[in-house]
Amino acid sequence: MTRREAREQAFCLLFEKTFKDQDPLEEIIADAAEDGAPAIDPFALTVTRGVLENRTTLDQKIEALARGWKLTRLPRVTLSLLRLAMYEMLMAADIPISVSINEAVELAKKYATEDDASYLNGVLAALATELGESKEPGKPREAGAQA
Repeated sequence: MTRREAREQAFCLLFEKTFKDQDPLEEIIADAAEDGAPAIDPFALTVTRGVLENRTTLDQKIEALARGWKLTRLPRVTLSLLRLAMYEMLMAADIPISVSINEAVELAKKYATEDDASYLNGVLAALATELGESKEPGKPREAGAQA
């Protein structure tokens, strides 16, 4: 499975979790397997767990950058993609910022609308600017962020 496909799998898990917030991730994965979904890629599982473990921090960052928008007003697709991309941008030192943004925008184009993709791009670009746009492997992107 390619990294792009694994990222899409992670997005699908995160999107599903927005509907089943009380269900454990393992239950969601088991249900998907029963429905014939392919096995979850290790990268997808790592990213999904990372997003869920850091959701409060990620949601605070989204609210700070999504001026005038509360999380409850954002479409679930957009919210899931913002969480995924911001996790990568803030906490995955081996993924370049530009890749995180591009992949999120491409998934938005596939699963949402062009307006959603544009909005997502704007919010993520604001984060990239805040982070100084370049991300060196092993270097924290913001105070308190994990490398």
